[in-house]
Amino acid sequence: MSDDNLTISIADNVGTLTINRPKALNALDSETLAQLSIKVTELESNDDVHVIVITGAGDRAFVAGGDIADLNSRRGLQHYLEFAELIHAVFRQIEICKKPTISAVNGWALGGGAELILATDIRIAVEDAVLGLPEITLGLFPGAGGSQRLLRQVAPCQAKELMFTGDRISAHEAQRIGLINRVVSREELMPEVMKTAQKIASHSPLVLQLLKRNLTSGQDMPLPAALAHEQAMIGLVLDTKDAHEGCSAFLEKRPAVFEGQ
Repeated sequence: MSDDNLTISIADNVGTLTINRPKALNALDSETLAQLSIKVTELESNDDVHVIVITGAGDRAFVAGGDIADLNSRRGLQHYLEFAELIHAVFRQIEICKKPTISAVNGWALGGGAELILATDIRIAVEDAVLGLPEITLGLFPGAGGSQRLLRQVAPCQAKELMFTGDRISAHEAQRIGLINRVVSREELMPEVMKTAQKIASHSPLVLQLLKRNLTSGQDMPLPAALAHEQAMIGLVLDTKDAHEGCSAFLEKRPAVFEGQ
């Protein structure tokens, strides 16, 4: 299996994963999804990487969706189920990745592209990006986690309207409803993404991972259970060397030097 559909670069404790199918508007087919899983695993296991950025190649699309030609070529329920299982597994892998993830939305994010964004922690988009879940216009509905994640991340009435109509929305509208963190010019996108990623990466990598685990696990729990989980997790954090280093640095009025311990 070739990995030409994805590229990786690492700098300043930030790993950038670029989906590299610009002629297909970075659409996701089975091969690209399999590669994506492998590359995310590589970055997650690399101790030099504290934050993972996901973006698309070219100026037109982040990910324009699933590869419709690949999907339409399938026949029989089993083939559809195999694709659904793959894309669900990969997006869930990204969602529960122990390291913070950022979507650098450089263009269209439709269907599976919007669903990929929903699986990441932070989203920064160019001002001419277009987002949407247009599956209903193809006789489908969002089936890569979007129908459930969107309901949990924006107001349910907003989520339902987007899915029932299949409407596309601007980056500014996506920011207004809470789907995107902020919108920047095309020239500012990667500098802004890297600035944010490097700020996050400057903190204790161990505590970042414990915080991510606390957030990911807690959001699916009833509040009393989530609070008990947080209490247990902060106990672990307070016993780390990095926590003592951070507190000592504050008291001594110097920058902290975190070692991930």
